[in-house]
Amino acid sequence: MQSLLIKAPGGGPGGVRGSMMRPTASADLGLPDVRVGFTRAMKAHELIERNPEKMGGVPVFTGTKVPIDFLFQFLEDDQTVETFLDHFPDVSRVQAQGVLAASRELLLTSAH
Repeated sequence: MQSLLIKAPGGGPGGVRGSMMRPTASADLGLPDVRVGFTRAMKAHELIERNPEKMGGVPVFTGTKVPIDFLFQFLEDDQTVETFLDHFPDVSRVQAQGVLAASRELLLTSAH
């Protein structure tokens, strides 16, 4: 899979909670790895978690109970990513940027 480059503030992972990252069935979503800063690529399970025992299996940002769809709803309602992050402080900027970048990559590669 192709990796994407996302620059995190300060060049680091920008608050991605390593202790909360765990393998999930999110790899089934077909998301590409996303490069964070210049350090490493984020795997899909570091961005999205899908667990039938958590929020009924709705895809959420890893380590949170915030559905991924909420980010897209905010953007569709002409809200900014900053506003979304203010409303959901458990989601890191890198996670939000990673989901958007992976979504863009999926759209652009599926269009070919």
